[in-house]
Amino acid sequence: MIVVDRPEMIVVGHAVRTSNAEEAEPGRGRLGALWARAGAPGAFAHVPGRVDENIYAVLTDYESDHHGSYTQIVGVAVRTAAALPEGMVAVRVPGVQTLKLEARGPMPGALLEAWQQLWKHTESGGTPPRAFTTDLEVHHPAGVDVYVAVFPSMG
Repeated sequence: MIVVDRPEMIVVGHAVRTSNAEEAEPGRGRLGALWARAGAPGAFAHVPGRVDENIYAVLTDYESDHHGSYTQIVGVAVRTAAALPEGMVAVRVPGVQTLKLEARGPMPGALLEAWQQLWKHTESGGTPPRAFTTDLEVHHPAGVDVYVAVFPSMG
């Protein structure tokens, strides 16, 4: 894990509210359907102003920490969210200091492993501490880069 500055961006996509506990319980999770929708051919073809071909997952509106509910938006980065396609939302991902992990290898296993590392970091009181504000996954051909917001270091 390294600390990097994440630039601000806007992501347009579909959103669900869930929790890690719900996702772990068979039949209760909402992320599978969200990702199936995002993975459908042409799912984001009608989103104007797309920045690149990557898929972005924004985790935000945390109720508390990784045990509470949160909102996940899966979509694409855009230059501006002037015209939203029906049923989609826009979220501003603030530019902040983040912990960056690279998930490489078979998915979704490699991604889950990266999140488990982050949860251990949080549980152990690792430095810098997570902010639980807005986190980001960037899904690209080589794998997934995970950026979790942290409290800025005082140094």
